[in-house]
Amino acid sequence: MRVLVVEDSRSLADGIAEGLRDQGMAVDVCYDGLDAAAKLGVNRYHVVVLDRDLPGLHGDTLCRMIAERVTGLRLGADDYLAKPFHFPELVLRVRALARRQPAARPRVFRAAGLELDATRHTAMRDGQPLGLSVKEFGVLEALLRAQPALLSAEDLLEQVWDEHTDPFSNVVSVTISRLRRKLGDPPVIETITTVGYRITGSTP
Repeated sequence: MRVLVVEDSRSLADGIAEGLRDQGMAVDVCYDGLDAAAKLGVNRYHVVVLDRDLPGLHGDTLCRMIAERVTGLRLGADDYLAKPFHFPELVLRVRALARRQPAARPRVFRAAGLELDATRHTAMRDGQPLGLSVKEFGVLEALLRAQPALLSAEDLLEQVWDEHTDPFSNVVSVTISRLRRKLGDPPVIETITTVGYRITGSTP
């Protein structure tokens, strides 16, 4: 899940971002409305955590821009959380908002003996729990969501990592390699050279 946090208090914004990253989310941060508008123009986000009283461009204006772009109909936020808030409640609301999206509706993915529950953050193969890191879980979830389509390394970078990740690094291939070892045999992640990765096998 990719999240954009827009908050002019740098300490609060950075704290929210770090906490959400600890929950396995890819998080970008903006400290003013204009920067947020620019990021929204080039990146796709599942959820935007948006402050209202922003410099540059007010949060209400930014919210209307997002709503017009996404639906063409509704003007307004999908949820509201007053400050100060309890961080666990923010996490629950972010996950709930992500699940409302049509593309994100499935919560449990199954293929080739794999079962991943995105809500409970659990993954198994042939009934045995898999001890996956946050990024390994994110990559597996992205591949299962996309099945039977391929995802390029760029796709995985966008969906699982944040904007500060070097696009020329080998972080995707390294994570895929570690994930393959943990998934065991027979292999279920196929590499199509110069194209991308996909899960082999069909969903029951």
